[in-house]
Amino acid sequence: MNIGFDVMGGDYATRATMGGAILAQKELSGNDRIVLIGDEEVIHKHLEDEKINSGLFDIVHAPDVIQMGESPTKAFSRKPASSIAIGFKMLKTGEIDGFCSAGNTGAMLVGSIYSVNTVHGIIRPATTSIIPKENGRVGILIDVGTNPDTKADVLYQFGLLGSIYAKYVYGIDSPRVGLLNIGSEEDKGSVLCQSAYRLMKDNSDFHFIGNVESRDFFKDRVDVFVCDGFTGNIVLKNMEAMFRLMVKRGLVDDFFARFNYERYGGTPILGINSTVLIGHGISNDVAIKNMILHTRSVFEAGVSDHIRIAMDQYSKGRIFPSEDD
Repeated sequence: MNIGFDVMGGDYATRATMGGAILAQKELSGNDRIVLIGDEEVIHKHLEDEKINSGLFDIVHAPDVIQMGESPTKAFSRKPASSIAIGFKMLKTGEIDGFCSAGNTGAMLVGSIYSVNTVHGIIRPATTSIIPKENGRVGILIDVGTNPDTKADVLYQFGLLGSIYAKYVYGIDSPRVGLLNIGSEEDKGSVLCQSAYRLMKDNSDFHFIGNVESRDFFKDRVDVFVCDGFTGNIVLKNMEAMFRLMVKRGLVDDFFARFNYERYGGTPILGINSTVLIGHGISNDVAIKNMILHTRSVFEAGVSDHIRIAMDQYSKGRIFPSEDD
């Protein structure tokens, strides 16, 4: 597999990004290759300073950077020589099999949608986060910020996307999907949640168990938590803040150490026709390493292929339910 990696993305680029790429290369097999996309001179200097053979990597020159605060759509047109723009061009032409970056999240989303496109039938792509459980397993939270405003049919598709991701990447058979709400009763919550519940109830596309509450995050009752991106992002950042506070106070044990974002590295954009992962902007070298390795895992699991297969079923007569049903 050829893994395209944006060396220029992230708050601590290029020190952390190059450090992470070097760590990841040591754990990849001989059949895997990291393609470093960024300023060629900077890349070679890092490799020379670390006494690393540049022949272990493919290097693609990309002198421009899409900064964190730039408008994604404008930046793509104004900076065709940026590391993100070139990465997506290579992904579209098949020169790389997957692409990952800790850079501008909006630019990564724009590139995904307009370069490799969404899977036919997917309304909106989504991103996820891992929630550690007390028994050692994991839960998946979807969406975590990609779609702050959604409709019920979008949440329905999130249930399907999260179920496929849980099954093929984390090996969870028949993942239990729950709708994150303020109560377990069917008529609880906002108009959006009530509408989504009606669509998900008794569906044949994934194993829906009903409404779940935030108190269920760490139990083994549900595998996939579905919510809008506004709610999911608040949940995610609250967990990150609690983890940092516990580290500061010296309260981290084996369980709470699993909340460290470094362990997971990045999240795939689900619902697009390729493998694209977004990393945390503050990623250090360990987080970068894990993002690159997770890119390989998502590609090898064939997540995009499984989503396409699921969506093909609807083009043959099965249609997603709508809020009007």
